[in-house]
Amino acid sequence: MIRHRIVRVLCAALPLLALTALRLPAQSMDDLNIQLHGYATQGFLYSNHNSWNGTDSSSGSAAWTEAVMNVSAQPDAKLRIGVQARYFLLGDYGDQIRLDWAQADYKVNQHLGFRAGMVKTPTGLWNETQDIDPAHLWALLPQSIYQIASRDSLLNHYGGVVYGAVQLGERSKLEYRGFGGTRIISGNDSVFQPLRDQGMSVPNGIRGPIYGAALHLQLPFGFMVGTSADVEKPSGEIVAGPLSGTIKSNRIVSPDFFGKLERGKVMLAAEYDRTPVNSAIAFNGLPAIPDPTDYRAWYAMASYRLSSKLNAGAYYSSFMNRAAAVSSSRFQKDWTVAARYDFNPYLYAKAEQHFIDGTAVGFNASDNPNLQATARMTILKLGVSF
Repeated sequence: MIRHRIVRVLCAALPLLALTALRLPAQSMDDLNIQLHGYATQGFLYSNHNSWNGTDSSSGSAAWTEAVMNVSAQPDAKLRIGVQARYFLLGDYGDQIRLDWAQADYKVNQHLGFRAGMVKTPTGLWNETQDIDPAHLWALLPQSIYQIASRDSLLNHYGGVVYGAVQLGERSKLEYRGFGGTRIISGNDSVFQPLRDQGMSVPNGIRGPIYGAALHLQLPFGFMVGTSADVEKPSGEIVAGPLSGTIKSNRIVSPDFFGKLERGKVMLAAEYDRTPVNSAIAFNGLPAIPDPTDYRAWYAMASYRLSSKLNAGAYYSSFMNRAAAVSSSRFQKDWTVAARYDFNPYLYAKAEQHFIDGTAVGFNASDNPNLQATARMTILKLGVSF
């Protein structure tokens, strides 16, 4: 699987690399400005009853391990080439090494640049940085939008991004991104857990075209407001015992609105996302089964740096499937308080307490035969970066 992805990435980036290579002289390894960075984290989870995302968190679980490494080279002042790999284990999810991204980035000037390959999808406030744990206070970003078990599939797509910025006076500028290509959601992604609970599987995942755009307006005094939207039309094979068929969706349009303030020791942020999906499952020889969903998600967060080493904050996160029947499984509300302590520039620790009402995100019936409507979850996380 990884080998096939690398081949696709190289094929996507090859035209750009070839055109650039024609005008580059021979270079030494030092001239390439090769950089290596990464991090590793180990998490511990405890929930008062419901087990979370395939872990045995109701008994206490350390089944949350992550290791990320990226390498980049800059053979030309305008060209940067990089790749990032990740090992991920979260309960029943992962336990494998996969590519996060692999891309060639050519920046013509501050107004125009291009990325090609397996690129990060520039949607929302945090999607382009959700793979950088050392950059965040939170052990978990708000799960209403940035679900950890779906991170691999939502972080990237195969294709390209065009980006740039336009200066608006002395203290403001408008940053833009436009993107397109193909998104692949793997068959073991958490988004398919409700199907697995019903005895169905999506062995090869689903895939389809994706395109969209994002605007970030940088304002004085540390304000930023933005919006993004992506359009997708995924499909794939579905299997239930001896039956096989297809799972298809209509054209999905997902708008997102967000804002952030960073000033002094204070950070405030909020985001809203909606994803309405009219999908259908059609087993061979049988009538199609409609499976509509209407996801509404938002959060608001705040943090304050208490000292050079200690940061603390809180957020409220809300998720609801408006198309689902009324029950605790159609929504989730999560009050979270968190703290982070940096021992030195390389070693840090996080502690987080979640007060959760509703089971729509992360709590699966297959892991919890006696699923409760509310849960409390404590997270401890130790990380090292280089």
